[in-house]
Amino acid sequence: MKENIIRDDSPPEYRLSRRQVLLGGAILMGSTYLGPSLPAWADAQVNDAYVSQFMQLSNLLVNHKLDQNVGWRLAAAMKTNNDAFAKQVVDLLNIAKTKNAKIVEDFFDDIPAGPLKESAFAIISAWYKGVLVDAPDAEVYAYEKALMYQPTIDVMTIPTYAITGPNGWTSHAPPLADMPDF
Repeated sequence: MKENIIRDDSPPEYRLSRRQVLLGGAILMGSTYLGPSLPAWADAQVNDAYVSQFMQLSNLLVNHKLDQNVGWRLAAAMKTNNDAFAKQVVDLLNIAKTKNAKIVEDFFDDIPAGPLKESAFAIISAWYKGVLVDAPDAEVYAYEKALMYQPTIDVMTIPTYAITGPNGWTSHAPPLADMPDF
């Protein structure tokens, strides 16, 4: 009976079994699939109630259709930058509720000057600019979904190296012309 002899000149610590290769591939595929979505649900500082309150306040302060994912990122960033921000969101909502506000004009004049008014301005500014601070190295939270771009979306393109605009990396096929008859 012939014995199976495996000749491998590599050191034992570099040998991989099929099981190790499959396990490594599964982990790689799982991290590739889940990686981009982790910050949205793994952030321990942000809970659904806070984001809901932030979005409710944002919808009162900004009279546009707001993106939930951008709102989640803005809420998390603003809370991280300011420890009192979550309480300020609740206080601003309470002012709006006492005035039965449906739009920003219904309650904005009743917000006292100081941290509350500054927070309201910061929320409006973040939605329009897509950043929290005006700095060259500022983190961008909304690029093509920044509200300052929306009024001119049909006449102005966002500066980009992409072929067909933001997040567009393929060119559109040219329309087919009528074939001549011979």
